[in-house]
Amino acid sequence: MLNRLTDSLNFQTQALSLRSERQRLLASNIANADTPGYQARELDFSRALKEATASTAAPGAMAATQAGHITPPAGARSEAQMEYALSSQTSLDSNTVDMDRERASFADNSVKYEAALRFLNGQIRTALDAMKSPNAS
Repeated sequence: MLNRLTDSLNFQTQALSLRSERQRLLASNIANADTPGYQARELDFSRALKEATASTAAPGAMAATQAGHITPPAGARSEAQMEYALSSQTSLDSNTVDMDRERASFADNSVKYEAALRFLNGQIRTALDAMKSPNAS
């Protein structure tokens, strides 16, 4: 039971971290909408979540074998894990930010972040209530 709860909380925590990272990327794209040559970035959320929650390390990846090893913050993605967003139209300044797409993605990600946060809060509240309730034996 405790392992299921821990696994579920870890999964939701990873999802929140990745949603936060995606929101940061989308905000960066929006902020650079008028920057000549700026290439919009995107995060493949489902792939990143699968990678973040995988129990085995990727081949060739370094693993933290000691508690003192430095690890990146939860949800942080390397440049290699980021993708360039596909340009929906050409522009004279080579900027690939599509404001309609970015705004829609930003709003969608915000809603999903809020839903994940509410779900995680509900799980925590349920666990706390279960710990508080008297044991009926």
